[in-house]
Amino acid sequence: MDTVRVLGVPMDLGADRRGVDMGPSAIRYGGLAEGIGGLGLSCEDGGDIVVPRPEGRDPDAARTDGGRAKFYAETRSVCADVADAVRSAVTDGALPLVLGGDHSIAIGTTAGAAADDESLGVVWFDAHGDFNTPLTTPSGNIHGMALAAILGVGPFSTEPWAHTAAVDAANVALVGLRDVDDGERALIEASEATTFTMTDIDARSVPEVVADALAVATDGTDALHVSLDMDWLDPREAPGVGTPVRGGVSYREAHIAMEYVANHREQLRSLELVEVNPILDDHNRTAELACELAASALGKRVL
Repeated sequence: MDTVRVLGVPMDLGADRRGVDMGPSAIRYGGLAEGIGGLGLSCEDGGDIVVPRPEGRDPDAARTDGGRAKFYAETRSVCADVADAVRSAVTDGALPLVLGGDHSIAIGTTAGAAADDESLGVVWFDAHGDFNTPLTTPSGNIHGMALAAILGVGPFSTEPWAHTAAVDAANVALVGLRDVDDGERALIEASEATTFTMTDIDARSVPEVVADALAVATDGTDALHVSLDMDWLDPREAPGVGTPVRGGVSYREAHIAMEYVANHREQLRSLELVEVNPILDDHNRTAELACELAASALGKRVL
């Protein structure tokens, strides 16, 4: 694809800490369009998806059966709009680059990327499993349930807005886990998804682990979705995230990972950058790094 369509989703309903709704603007300001254009690609800005404000709303007004999911109805509505925008980009022959916002937006991105019910493999770069359900979540925050929702785990199995049948757990790889809740641990272990913790990365190296993750996601699938939560990186590299966890990957390791993603450009259907929180950032460092990593994923090289 020669055209990248940028879609902003200023979503903070799925997280506890305010500020992540400003992530799309911060990433754009960090030089995203210039970086994409420097690769010889056309960069279209598709604007922002409208997201309702949390003020004056009851986060528990809508619940899934037997559990808690804050701002459930609002998240469902936003993700439907995200899916439509992503689907439109794919239909137009563009690669959707979705900017978050919290990680709950991935529910919409994957639904839109699975155009015509084609099978979609997923690589999920994240410090967290995002595998909670309304029954296991300690917080009720949907950004910690996004991958479980996509895979139809637990109560999400009967939620067609969330569960994307085109994504099979056998073609999902989680990379860089280092903070997993007790309740979601059992769900991850029972799933067919492939997991690579930071211990695996320490023992084997980023290139080896990412190559294996991409092999899992592209094995027999029609297309590839890559979701990059900026808290995957160590907070010393990316301080502007809502849920930082020490012990993440380094600057160069993150770039190497995205360079490996670029080796699958023909299969790459969609790319997502989430959880940039400018309020917690240091002179927009995290947003600028997100721009750099997007460029690496789209083909930028040293030589």
